[in-house]
Amino acid sequence: MSDKAKKADAGCVDRTILDKVGDEAAFREAVRAWLADAMARRHELDADGAASFYDSQQWWMAERNKIGLGTPHWPKAYGGDDLSLKYQVIVAEEGAKARAPALNIFIVSLNHVPHTLMAWGSEEQKTRYLPGVANGVVWCQGFSEPNAGSDLASLRTRAERRGDHYVINGQKIWSSFSMYADYCILLARTDTEAPKHRGISYFLMDMKAPGVEVRPIRQPNGEAEFAELFLTDVKIPVEDLVGEENQGWAIAQSTLAAERGVLAFENGERLRYIMEDFYASAVAREAKWLREPHLHREYVRLFGEMQACRRMLRRLLRENETGSPAAASTVVHVKVINTTLWRKVSDFMLKTQGLSGRFFHEPALGLARDPIDYYITSFGGTIAGGSNEIMRNIISERVLGMPRA
Repeated sequence: MSDKAKKADAGCVDRTILDKVGDEAAFREAVRAWLADAMARRHELDADGAASFYDSQQWWMAERNKIGLGTPHWPKAYGGDDLSLKYQVIVAEEGAKARAPALNIFIVSLNHVPHTLMAWGSEEQKTRYLPGVANGVVWCQGFSEPNAGSDLASLRTRAERRGDHYVINGQKIWSSFSMYADYCILLARTDTEAPKHRGISYFLMDMKAPGVEVRPIRQPNGEAEFAELFLTDVKIPVEDLVGEENQGWAIAQSTLAAERGVLAFENGERLRYIMEDFYASAVAREAKWLREPHLHREYVRLFGEMQACRRMLRRLLRENETGSPAAASTVVHVKVINTTLWRKVSDFMLKTQGLSGRFFHEPALGLARDPIDYYITSFGGTIAGGSNEIMRNIISERVLGMPRA
């Protein structure tokens, strides 16, 4: 999509849906009707097979932006509409129910960047960077490094101040969709003498700056959603330092906290419909596993776990909204439980399909992705956003009060 087309979409917002805020039932019905129409048009787009993943994602963001649902929960000053949490939940619920595409390449743009800049960014940074997201600007995250994943504070990427800019040298890894990104939120060490948590700074980096090299990483499922970033003498203007120098570790906690809100809730809702679609397909095909009592019981047990997890996610949203101190402990529980559940569900789908489930392109199952794809991808969820092993340590030490080993 051209920049001109993006600007045209941004300037022609139909407020029909947003004007129904105040009447939850009317708002939900309007969102549902719009989604039905949008999904019909999306199927037409997919039918010709010409749209790339990037183009499809940009199309979906543009469609949402036309009706004010690009970044509706942001403050009006930065292109949003101050949409409250209850209405954000309605949009997430109805989007999952309609099997609408997730805005995967915009996860960092829509969640991590605003969550960070609203709390720590300068007014110039907020007005410069936030409005562009609804117009298709993609951000990626440059945190993890080959030897600084679970122990992020051990990162070695260096930022050296030289006059009115910083010079960055180092390497990042597991940066989701960075091959499509326009900008990057970056952690780099600015003080090598300070304790490791206190010598890190937080930057906003132009991905088109000289010295930025992106190398996609091919995954076992054949896709390349992640990439390595190699940074060689990359210049970042001083005005793109977020907060104070060496304050990056505290700022990064705000970034990582963005995953505990509506994003986590929407993922839980999507799992519900994946499980329902899988079961409906099995009934329609008279799948053999339905006649195996132990497999039927296993599915029902997993479905019950999924419903329990959905309730925990809703509780988490309420706690975050009210500022409850329990929210921090709840998020680590939910992260471990939800990602482990995805692993178990994908494993179940794979084994009940027999040999055919080990291959890609199985449209007869009526799923958005193949069981083998869900299975392979599910392993990454237990690592991303803090590995489950680290999360269990946090639960043990900070929630249960157990001593460090």
